[in-house]
Amino acid sequence: MRIIRDYQFVEPQDRGASAAIGNFDGVHLGHQSVIDLARQAEPRAPLGVLTFEPHPREYFAPDAPPFRLMRSATRTHRLEKLGVEKLYELPFNAALAGLAPEDFADAVLSRGLGLSHVVVGGDFCFGKNRSGDAGDLVRFGRDMGFGVTIAPLMERAENVVSSTAIRDALSEGRPRDAAAMLGHWHRIEGEVVGGEQRGRDLGFPTANMSIDGLHPPRFGVYAVLVEVLTGPHKGSHLGAASVGVRPMFGGDRPNIETFLFDFSGDLYGATLSVGLVEFLRPETTFDSIEALVEQMRLDCDRARGALAAP
Repeated sequence: MRIIRDYQFVEPQDRGASAAIGNFDGVHLGHQSVIDLARQAEPRAPLGVLTFEPHPREYFAPDAPPFRLMRSATRTHRLEKLGVEKLYELPFNAALAGLAPEDFADAVLSRGLGLSHVVVGGDFCFGKNRSGDAGDLVRFGRDMGFGVTIAPLMERAENVVSSTAIRDALSEGRPRDAAAMLGHWHRIEGEVVGGEQRGRDLGFPTANMSIDGLHPPRFGVYAVLVEVLTGPHKGSHLGAASVGVRPMFGGDRPNIETFLFDFSGDLYGATLSVGLVEFLRPETTFDSIEALVEQMRLDCDRARGALAAP
């Protein structure tokens, strides 16, 4: 997959794509259906996705609480797995935000990227102050020479599949419901960083990762599926993870600490992808270290059971 970040300087081989447009936070089933429509609209054209970094919501409200389901690198990995050939990840800045809808269609979609076809959701808005809608895009495409498909919103069990609904499920400790909308386990990806090694001292060495900038799932302990993506220990593992602030030790910055079952090795600096499968219990404090260790043993037993279930 090729990544293009400047619509004003595009190589000839990167033009002519049939592209889905959106933020694609989570790359959920609704997003996947939009990408499939782009694939079907122009089967002979390269399959593209046009998205923005940072997320426009982050740009306009930088001090708002974290809401993203995935970082840009995780989104890239997921889109590549779906067969996307051209990822147009444009910097969202004042210049881009200030383009009128017609100027965006002309300068970015038509003359800039040279797209042959675009697919957007029915609620798509674009241009300065979100003043353009899907109907405007159809009209611009007709005038500027690119096709437009408007994708219907996807519903599942009478609920619209959306990033908001997925965030709600994660906040309530319902990772399986989130996965049903995502089409895959919700995964937290990142580099393993050094911690205070309390887990090792307790007999449960953990791989610690930041969740800064991400929507925090419900704090507590989860059964997880772990992919070690880089380093000498690449591979798949089962495990248990704690998400939260470690109240037993006076923590205040949320992170995720993952214990890999039947694993021995150094994961510092490796990139992990931790898939949340089952919420086991909320985060809490204990009367003693011994009580904590006993609960951790029980958590691991429960996690093994949850991961063995069909």
